[in-house]
Amino acid sequence: MEGINLEIMDEIPEQVTAEETEPPALGLIPLENIKLLISYDGTDYHGWQKQPGLRTIQGTIEEVVMRIIGERINLQAAGRTDAGVHALGQVANFRTSCRLDEEQLLRAINALLPSEIRILSVEKVPLDFHSRKSARSKTYRYRIKVSPVLSPFDYRYVLHYPYFLEIEAMQKAALLFAREDDFSAFSSSFYRNPVRKVFLSVLENTGDELVYTIEANGFLRHMVRTIVGTLMVVGRGRAKQEDIEKLFRGRERTLLSPTAPAKGLCLTSVNY
Repeated sequence: MEGINLEIMDEIPEQVTAEETEPPALGLIPLENIKLLISYDGTDYHGWQKQPGLRTIQGTIEEVVMRIIGERINLQAAGRTDAGVHALGQVANFRTSCRLDEEQLLRAINALLPSEIRILSVEKVPLDFHSRKSARSKTYRYRIKVSPVLSPFDYRYVLHYPYFLEIEAMQKAALLFAREDDFSAFSSSFYRNPVRKVFLSVLENTGDELVYTIEANGFLRHMVRTIVGTLMVVGRGRAKQEDIEKLFRGRERTLLSPTAPAKGLCLTSVNY
């Protein structure tokens, strides 16, 4: 997605509301902090972040929850996925004075949500829990189908590339991204602090599908998709491992670091 809707917006401070800084007044019902585990197909949405006049994941869930509990909420996500990006294990939280229990909220929210969004669990957590700030790392997965024919049940969720790729070279290149470094060359936005720590970066070959998995303490805009694009350039024989090191040192985007399509990307888990 264009604009400020980042995959993980570590650099942009969120608005602090009164409910986050002040205790409940005497005589009022104390606030509950509600944690949601969410799965969604992001194909037909303009990303996570609420935007005027556009269909978004955050906006859709907030509207449903507010209808149920009768009060406004500010739904905070662990990662603000872009348009077309999916999630298996997105985490979000909001504060409320509603006294419905977890099971009642789970049933009520899912009954009103569109079928492409599902709340997997509802949990009341301590007030100091924050879906993004409390997270230690996040894991994304990118799928590439290399089979000659793509199943109609896959086309919304994978990049189809039925051509020759040097898969072994791609696998070796993927390992180079497991590091703490400046990832400016793999982002489409400027950051004051572009250093991220990647704990895991691995490309697996299942025969007719390549699955790239990356876990990090944070992500720059389009960082995962740009890394995948770079691995594809390596697979096509147009770049080598030493070129990746040059990208890190140069700290600038080049033709060796294109952005892969959004539909192959999925936020699989948030780790606390």
